[in-house]
Amino acid sequence: MAKKVITVLTDDLDGGKADRTVEFSLDGVAYTIDVSDENAGVLRKALDPFIDAGRRLGRGGPDTSRTPRRASGSPAPGMNREQNRAVREWAVKNGYKISERGRIPVEVVEAYKSR
Repeated sequence: MAKKVITVLTDDLDGGKADRTVEFSLDGVAYTIDVSDENAGVLRKALDPFIDAGRRLGRGGPDTSRTPRRASGSPAPGMNREQNRAVREWAVKNGYKISERGRIPVEVVEAYKSR
């Protein structure tokens, strides 16, 4: 007997279709929220000033570096955090499947730059 389980995400803010689950923490408490791409962008924009001013905590303790880093641990070649964010937002709006973190595929960056 085969069984098929389908998970449908509902946006926790507006009840619409959610595209992803976002994790964040505040005051030592971790949270997850299911949101649409649009609401994920709203959350990130709201947190940007605090993230930019803060220090990232890694597994080894506080990171004293103030250089924005990619999930891979290295700065994006030739691009800063804001440019990466702009590429991701453009890619989602233009039908590219792209993750929230990690390396942005070269073909997506090239398509963004040639728009």
